[in-house]
Amino acid sequence: MKKLFYLSFCLFAACKGTQPPTEDYTKYVKPNIGTAHSRYFFYTPAAIPFGMAKLAPSTNGSYGNKDGWEAVGYDERHTSIEGFPNFHEFQVGGIVFAPTTGKLQTTPGKMEDPESGYRSRFDHKDENATAGYYSVLLKDYNIKAELTATARVGFHRYTFPKSDSSNIIFDIGHRMGESGPVVDAEVKLVDGNRIEGYVITKPEYVKKYQADATVPMYFSAALDKAPAAYGTFIDSVATPNSKEVKGKGAGIYLTYKTTADEQVNIKVGLSYTSVENARLNLDTEAKDLTFDQAKTKAHDQWNEKLGRIAVEGGLETDRVKFYTGLFHALLGRGLASDVNNAYPRNDGTIGKADHAFYNTDAIWGGYWNLTPVWAIAYPEYYADFIKGQLLIYKETGWLADGLAAGKYVSGVGTNFTGLVIAAAYNIGIRDFDVKLAYEAALKNETGYVNRAPGAGKMDVGAFVKRGFCPYINNEDQATRELTTEGSQFGTSHTLEYCFSSYAVAQFAKSLGKHEDYEQLMKLSQGWKLLYDSSIKFIRPRDLKGDFIKNFDPAAPWVGFQEGNAWQYTFFVPHEPEQLVNLIGKDVFNRRLDSIFTISQENIFGGGKEIDAFAGLKGLYNQGNQPNLHISWLFNFSGRPDLTQKWVRAICNDFYGTEGIHGYGYGQDEDQGQMGAWYVLAGIGLFDVKGLTAPDASFQLASPLFDKITINGAKKPFVITAEGNSANNMYIQEASLNGKPTDKIPYKDIVNGGTLHLKMGAQPHK
Repeated sequence: MKKLFYLSFCLFAACKGTQPPTEDYTKYVKPNIGTAHSRYFFYTPAAIPFGMAKLAPSTNGSYGNKDGWEAVGYDERHTSIEGFPNFHEFQVGGIVFAPTTGKLQTTPGKMEDPESGYRSRFDHKDENATAGYYSVLLKDYNIKAELTATARVGFHRYTFPKSDSSNIIFDIGHRMGESGPVVDAEVKLVDGNRIEGYVITKPEYVKKYQADATVPMYFSAALDKAPAAYGTFIDSVATPNSKEVKGKGAGIYLTYKTTADEQVNIKVGLSYTSVENARLNLDTEAKDLTFDQAKTKAHDQWNEKLGRIAVEGGLETDRVKFYTGLFHALLGRGLASDVNNAYPRNDGTIGKADHAFYNTDAIWGGYWNLTPVWAIAYPEYYADFIKGQLLIYKETGWLADGLAAGKYVSGVGTNFTGLVIAAAYNIGIRDFDVKLAYEAALKNETGYVNRAPGAGKMDVGAFVKRGFCPYINNEDQATRELTTEGSQFGTSHTLEYCFSSYAVAQFAKSLGKHEDYEQLMKLSQGWKLLYDSSIKFIRPRDLKGDFIKNFDPAAPWVGFQEGNAWQYTFFVPHEPEQLVNLIGKDVFNRRLDSIFTISQENIFGGGKEIDAFAGLKGLYNQGNQPNLHISWLFNFSGRPDLTQKWVRAICNDFYGTEGIHGYGYGQDEDQGQMGAWYVLAGIGLFDVKGLTAPDASFQLASPLFDKITINGAKKPFVITAEGNSANNMYIQEASLNGKPTDKIPYKDIVNGGTLHLKMGAQPHK
């Protein structure tokens, strides 16, 4: 089938031709914000946008990840660093380097006793982290460690003191971050200046959703100095003069005699396919590149990407929040393919693609945040993301929910990939096989026979047959997302499947698939079967079709994934007008306004409790995905001023600029989706319908900045906010290209133009 290049090609060509921005946007990027209790992939300053090489310090990544989602890696509150892993991704982590001096130690040790291993104490005052670069002084050894990266190559520069025993530990065969237990590892000193090897892991989510699969990571590291001595180790047992070792706990050490301030540089090529491709990645991207050149290149790449949404004016703290949020939105879901287009297939073999292939967390919630940001500023990435998913579909017959080196890692047992494919087609991003994409999206909504667990939506058959998914009480975390006749989360699944059915229905209609359209639109109405008009809440139904008894709207996990009925009753994003009418406009506005009034006292989530699930029992939880759209629903209930008020309040209160108060207090920032929410809120644009409606448009709120220029399209789209200030948060007038408006069609952003807002201190009636 002839591929359609309607929009993506033009946008990509336009973006490729843009000049590097004169503004240094990286000065606003503060990666340490929100690092208390953050996920393993969250803190990776030494990386480029969407890169494979993601380097960072680890404070407790060696502690493991019991269930696959706990916060490990780097924590603002910790005081020692155990090394510098080169891989940081969803369910992927490893290849750790650590410089030391003195007595050789080959295990990281514990935080409460740094001397028990090779870890070192550090102070934040000796730390420098920004987009593309990281440095720190390891106090116990007086070593300065610096990190930067190209797409697939990590750069380490260690500045040693005068010492006869300066060591570099290559800790390869131990569990790191979210990687899961090590299955096997191998490392060898190929010559005096090159170390190569691999580690094979079994992440917890891979165990659950693709039990026979593993995730391999390969590396080829070139050093600019030969060591005076070397050896291998297994755990704490070292073997001097050995050049090769295999098995769990495997590693190699190099020892140097260094003068004061002597530097050792390492370039490490990375790959998910082979050592040979890791070596090829290194030679292709960085053979003649110095550390400083790579650092400058990373800086320029970040500025180009960050500058695609250029903001001016407003508070500097808001610019810090904005560009740090955008940094996270561009950091997650990194490359998994090599320079020769080799990529890891789902079955463990190696494939070849004519485009980039990416890892990805589940897209749960990302259709409100990440994909709209991609759509307006990074459409070439959006297209490649879809093409990668279609590779998995061609191989396995199913779209993946999440992917770790090509393996299924469904995040929460649902799957919105079909929705984001439909949204892309809907807005004109069509640089992929449309026929195959439609087939995959339709199957994702209605297919249930022999459905792969990694595709999520294991209970979609019940939804197709009944119009809703029954609630089945199942406290077993290992199986509760894998049941087929219903689910512990059947109620929230119903709402989600209704939304994605609506999205794919529009795809069907555009392609003239009328029968599919009718079926999908009927399925999209299933939410009404769970609406209890007597209490005006969405309420779980059991296998008999009866509303459950002893219903508590505030109880999380009872029918609702990571949320409760207070939060999920508003999850009808494809038909907010119908929800407003069903509840009644006055009741709807009073209830929703009261929810935010009360929730502000709890910082719109979990208060100051440092826990990813702290806000699950609340009326509103900005710290998780299910209701991130509801502050924008007033645009559909006749009170846009309340959207303007509460969106601004969330930006001010929930988001901070500190290590502990960054994204709430230790809340669940999944690969940039909460950062992307702030980006959209900061420019005053958001689409509750996730760009799935035929007239895909953004609703308005009050931007935080005086001027915003979106540079991702053929022509710039400029937003100006006249009289904007902390007090003047209410839109008095809005004009699009000189004409009054209350929404911004996506096509107008693509075509370029101007949105002018006049702001005031009182709501505009």
